[in-house]
Amino acid sequence: MRQQLPPTDLVHSATVARIVRAALREDIGRGDVTSLLTVPPETQARGVLLAKQDGVMAGGYVVGECFAQNDPGSRFEQSVAEGERFAPGDHLGTVAGSARGLLGAERVALNFLQRLCGVATLTRRFADAVEGTSARITDTRKTTPGLRALEKAAVLAGGGSNHRFALHDGILIKDNHIRLAGGIAQAIARARAGAPHTLRVEVETAHLGEVREALEAGADIIMLDNMDDEAMAEAVRIVGERALVEASGGMALERVRAVAEIGVDLISVGALTHSAPAIDISLELEMVD
Repeated sequence: MRQQLPPTDLVHSATVARIVRAALREDIGRGDVTSLLTVPPETQARGVLLAKQDGVMAGGYVVGECFAQNDPGSRFEQSVAEGERFAPGDHLGTVAGSARGLLGAERVALNFLQRLCGVATLTRRFADAVEGTSARITDTRKTTPGLRALEKAAVLAGGGSNHRFALHDGILIKDNHIRLAGGIAQAIARARAGAPHTLRVEVETAHLGEVREALEAGADIIMLDNMDDEAMAEAVRIVGERALVEASGGMALERVRAVAEIGVDLISVGALTHSAPAIDISLELEMVD
């Protein structure tokens, strides 16, 4: 049974089906030879997804798709909702169906679940760290190729926000753009001249001189890239209410509270998706008479 998608339009059923289909094809190849040789075809099984450590749930809908594609007769029920915390020993979901079908999808289902719960769990730690401030934790495009939609949905499940999804849905003028355009003012002017009115213009700045230049040129969002806390505080003072301020670069969990208290609006953290450790989860199966 396929699961309801998470509360975001990032993840469509066709996208999930395509990603899962490729992952199952990669893992099963020409067939699960071990299960075919050792488990009789008529054997039925049921199992539970068991948490081995604390975490935040994300990706149950992908698990359901994995089992449904490999065995259309399987039944998966998610026990912990997307975004909810869990503890060691908690049952995250149950599954039942053909033993061969469940075994064939087991590793792929766990790979997705462990990965996405890891992203949600790390995001929740960052979100908790800045609770009570006006800053929001946001992700970046530093995602696993092909899995961006799933990972960004996991960020939302963990209490974070999404930055632009892809190059087409946001203007972010970075250092290379600035050099190739001939300067910040030139880059912003060209972006303004050709962009739809619905797209805001964000500019990456490395020092206070660039902050002033971006502000004077009319940037909507100013990214403070790899600045120390003192420089960020001065940048926030300079910008005031004239633009949003995003802190980026070197945003470790131990530092993020102090950065939030400086008064920035956004804190982008690439680690949410490129360095989140997988959560330990197992699938415990038993035969059904």
